[in-house]
Amino acid sequence: MTTAPAPVALLQHRFASALPELTHAARAAEAPQPQLVVLNDALAADLGLDPARLRTPEGLGLLTGTVVPEGATPVAQAYAGHQFGGFARLGDGRALLMGELVDADGRLRDLHLKGSGRTPFARGGDGLAALGPMLREYVVSEAMHALGIPTTRSLAVVATGRGVRREEILPGAVLARIASSHLRVGSVQFARASDDTDLLRRVVDHAIERHHPEVASDPQPHLAFYRAVISAQADLVARWMLVGFVHGVMNTDNMTLSGETIDYGPCAFLDAFDPSTVFSSIDEGGRYAYANQPAAAEWNLARLGEAMLPLLADEQDRAVEIATEALGAFRTEYATAYSTGLRAKLGVLHADPAEADRIGTSVLELLEASHVDHTSFWRHLATAARDDAEPVRGMFLDLAAIDGWLVEWRALSPDAEAMDHLNPLYVARNHLVEEALAAATGGDLAPLGRLLEAVSAPFHERPGLERYAEPAPADFGRYRTFCGT
Repeated sequence: MTTAPAPVALLQHRFASALPELTHAARAAEAPQPQLVVLNDALAADLGLDPARLRTPEGLGLLTGTVVPEGATPVAQAYAGHQFGGFARLGDGRALLMGELVDADGRLRDLHLKGSGRTPFARGGDGLAALGPMLREYVVSEAMHALGIPTTRSLAVVATGRGVRREEILPGAVLARIASSHLRVGSVQFARASDDTDLLRRVVDHAIERHHPEVASDPQPHLAFYRAVISAQADLVARWMLVGFVHGVMNTDNMTLSGETIDYGPCAFLDAFDPSTVFSSIDEGGRYAYANQPAAAEWNLARLGEAMLPLLADEQDRAVEIATEALGAFRTEYATAYSTGLRAKLGVLHADPAEADRIGTSVLELLEASHVDHTSFWRHLATAARDDAEPVRGMFLDLAAIDGWLVEWRALSPDAEAMDHLNPLYVARNHLVEEALAAATGGDLAPLGRLLEAVSAPFHERPGLERYAEPAPADFGRYRTFCGT
């Protein structure tokens, strides 16, 4: 392990300094033969990092944690979480917060590494990560960013030259992830479980400073913060639902206080529209199925409210009343965000909301009944708004039903051009992700680069990318994803 100047910018250590109780100093495992697999040049430049220098041995050292910039304080973060409903004290078992950078807009951003080796929170794990899951997070997080959905970003994936033992020996890798912060509901839960009200207050105050500074002057800043997180998560989950994204593991340690999507493990996009879709191999009961995501988010936010009770009122019963009242806004805010988004996807934002909502609800029922590909339907619908309904009609088993629906929808005068700017042509389709990851693991990066090219500009049709807009082949079968540990 060596210490050296940062490739371009110095790392700050605000989280480590402000909340030492939530940190444990740690160092990355050695990377015997580091090799850059993919680098997000535009994001690097936005962070004040020189992409060319990140490709040097010194830069690869930063991206794997094996070269620590002077003055940096790499730490594993402690947090708690309800995992599939069960509470546990957790932490970064295979990850390091290297520190914070200031981006071009003056925003503080975390540089965080996944797969960097064991920490005191590893709970028996090896602390390493395989190349495939790290590339999955890179692809899907960048696809989500291009769709305009708040998300952590991926800066780089570096192969370490170390084998990782899973069911077989796989090539190891480290993902360099960028986030507004890694504060999560589980961070607040950890502080509350420590029975230290001062620590609880400092965690929430740090989150206010990082993410919701506008509430600091509120007469009840902690309540205003809780409401701000509720609003951010209501909007985020509505955006997931509108693009057919299934997170797969919505534990409280995977819900950020910033409102960014985090942890792309068993995640995927819908193929055929089915509200009961579950992709995670470990979600046997469907707790985090597509249709259950709003309820899961509300449940997580209830746990945040419980953790914050000492900050909301001196008397617990009163604090419970305050938290319950605040949480009551989630369903309304989610419903508003989802309804507005659905009407926009239909191209009928100008229409009567009640009528547009009815039209939207009815078409989702038709999509489910005919097992229609979610992404393709919305894109083809803009073609129907231009008086060519055949691509849409060809997706349905019940032609009479879709024809009747199209008559009602066209009566609302949908805006085809607006739909083109909102409904993606390219998403990180599951079969294409698997194809790219398999090829990359075998040393062929061309499919990965092509997939990234498509999903980085999801709304704009380009020659040569036709297969990236097509549904999964019939023989792709039922899709399952794994947590990547």
